[in-house]
Amino acid sequence: MGLGRKLAAVTTAVCAATALFTAAPADAAGQGIDWRPCPTGHGVECGKLTVPLDWDRPGDGTIQLALARRKAADPAHRIGSVLMDPGGPGGAGATSVQNGWALSAKVLARFDTVGFDPRGVGNSTQVRCGLTESTAQYPALPKSPAEFQQLLDHDRALGQSCARITGPLADHVDTRSVVRDMDAIRAALGDQKLTYYGVSYGTLMGQQYAETYPDRVRALVLDSNMDHSIHSTWEFLRTEAQATQSSFDQFVNWCDRTASCALHGQDVRAVLAGLYARAERGELGTPDDKIDPMALIGMVNSSFYGPTWSKLAERLVSLRDGKAPAAAFASDELSVPDPFNSIFCSDWRLPITSFPQLDNYRRALAGVAPDVHFSPLGWSAATGCAGWPGQVRNPQHALSVRPGTPVLMLNSQYDPATPYEWAVRASQQARVPLLTYDGWGHGAYFKNSQCVTDAADAFLIDGTSPGRGKHCAAVQPGAQSRMDGPRAPVTQLY
Repeated sequence: MGLGRKLAAVTTAVCAATALFTAAPADAAGQGIDWRPCPTGHGVECGKLTVPLDWDRPGDGTIQLALARRKAADPAHRIGSVLMDPGGPGGAGATSVQNGWALSAKVLARFDTVGFDPRGVGNSTQVRCGLTESTAQYPALPKSPAEFQQLLDHDRALGQSCARITGPLADHVDTRSVVRDMDAIRAALGDQKLTYYGVSYGTLMGQQYAETYPDRVRALVLDSNMDHSIHSTWEFLRTEAQATQSSFDQFVNWCDRTASCALHGQDVRAVLAGLYARAERGELGTPDDKIDPMALIGMVNSSFYGPTWSKLAERLVSLRDGKAPAAAFASDELSVPDPFNSIFCSDWRLPITSFPQLDNYRRALAGVAPDVHFSPLGWSAATGCAGWPGQVRNPQHALSVRPGTPVLMLNSQYDPATPYEWAVRASQQARVPLLTYDGWGHGAYFKNSQCVTDAADAFLIDGTSPGRGKHCAAVQPGAQSRMDGPRAPVTQLY
């Protein structure tokens, strides 16, 4: 499969109850963790925790959760542990901590940093799916009822292979189950209350933990927030597309004012429009390595996470001029975590019932996002569940968090994955403060804004809230690589 097709398959394969239940306490205090030095990661310890496969039927077997811990640098002033998740769904927190993912030096001094691989992910008991089904080609952007049926058949076959190879766990990787795992980890660590930093899809875990165990929350910092109250497929697709278009608009503005941009002084929108038209005609790339619209916009959108605007401009020029069209973005090929669809399709009911419905969505999105046409992440996440055979165990609902629960939300104003309006709505539902980073990219804590870092650290360390309506000024992307700061995880899609 050529690189363009690989990128399209990667994007689509990965992107793929009015109130949350009240769970019984997940008490694992009597179960210790056998910490041993990790095979990789200097000064980091690894361990496993055994939890029920199905929390509602604990006699149906167990699974293991992989953990990694970096002990507090100042043990005399240690507060406890800070549990961390990098998102995904499918992001491996234990692996990220081993690879150096960390919050600021202030937090590292006072807390043991503990990353965990959620159930189904990484070195925890895994969700595995068939290689043939995972790599099969199919129309990501169906143009006919027959192609829509191919999409449904692909989703169904992939889901069936996950269930066949993985067994019952494939149907028990929803976020409600992860929340109960998190409480078991908290108890096993010996912490009376949970201190947690979650980014992207990790915010959904934190939001639902706050709903389920408000008495066990010490401090939750939720960065780049999901809005699990979205019930409409159209609303999900619209908000995601709007975020991608807004991020593209910011890139165009930067290129207009920045002489070093490879497209400075040119019509950037026209350049992308020309590339998109060539991709639709099957003329972008080489005969053996075609780049279709999903791969093209996936490459564009991935550059907004940092953001890495200079590199994007160079790649667009290379594609336009026919210079190394595939190699232009080969280094950004993503690793596909198998559990994405199993997790996402357990948490979201976003029905797509016919080709005319999906085609109408696509046409309407062009009005929302005239340059980028759609969000490759949002589109692939929704369409990846269209024919999925598993249950939606954790359907959408508005957040209901008990007043006074110590939660702080963060979000960039121009976030290509978790739209700013998601964070606004989630913070309003939970009635918790939202700190707005008036800049760009995904994961506000890691944008080298001292304002953001200081506010989040104060909340984690001593519970000091920045209050409602706090904004932090943008840090220009060019300055980010020259500054020392907290180490971000490998970028996950959510």
